[in-house]
Amino acid sequence: MSSYKFSVVIEKDSEGYFAFCPELQGCYSQGSSYEEVLENIKDAIHLHLEDRIESGEEIPRTESVSLTMMEVAV
Repeated sequence: MSSYKFSVVIEKDSEGYFAFCPELQGCYSQGSSYEEVLENIKDAIHLHLEDRIESGEEIPRTESVSLTMMEVAV
């Protein structure tokens, strides 16, 4: 069994939490709590990787991730 590391972005709004994995296009989830969205995105990543492996697709490997908040006045 292989182990992989991926970045996960988690956003909070009035509806709850939304999470996505930038390296895996279309891999996202949501939850009503931070803990729930973490579990849900972990499951989504696991299923996404299983599908890629079964299809013979390459698993992306990211060496570095940078995230920042930027304020933009309009």
